[in-house]
Amino acid sequence: MANRSQGLTLVYTGDGKGKTTAAVGLCVRAVGRGFKVLMLQFIKSPQRTYGEQIALEKLGVEVRQLGIGFTWTKTPEEHREAFAKAWAEAQREITSGNYDMIILDELNNALAITSFRVDDVLPLAEITDVIRNRPEKLHVVITGRSAAPEIQEIADLVTEMQPVKHYYEEGIPAVLGLEF
Repeated sequence: MANRSQGLTLVYTGDGKGKTTAAVGLCVRAVGRGFKVLMLQFIKSPQRTYGEQIALEKLGVEVRQLGIGFTWTKTPEEHREAFAKAWAEAQREITSGNYDMIILDELNNALAITSFRVDDVLPLAEITDVIRNRPEKLHVVITGRSAAPEIQEIADLVTEMQPVKHYYEEGIPAVLGLEF
């Protein structure tokens, strides 16, 4: 049985909106309690700015965009290289003992890519091993659609966001302050 000081693994997945938003909410709560938090974004590119990045940095949370954007905007090799570097950085930070919470934003999306090979640059068995063997008090939050069964298995909490109704269906595009 877990105790109050034991780190947990929390997963937010599913096709509905709110996965990153839920992780940001946890981050805000953790910062309010004096935790040191790091957010690593596996898909988002440092070439753009995002609302969560702007807000969290005002709270003293470091947010690093380690991706290069949508998978259709660059070549598979460019994405593979970015994912390899992102995982190396995530692994280093998870094992460092420097944080109370690390958010691996959109890691699930990256792991679920089937249009090109990612299993060698994002080795699922290694990822789950690193998360299982993280520092005892570190909370790890993983977001993104299509969480792998192996990720769900090691999690202490899995929440699946399911869409019921979305304004995209009415032709309303991504909204500043809501999606980015």
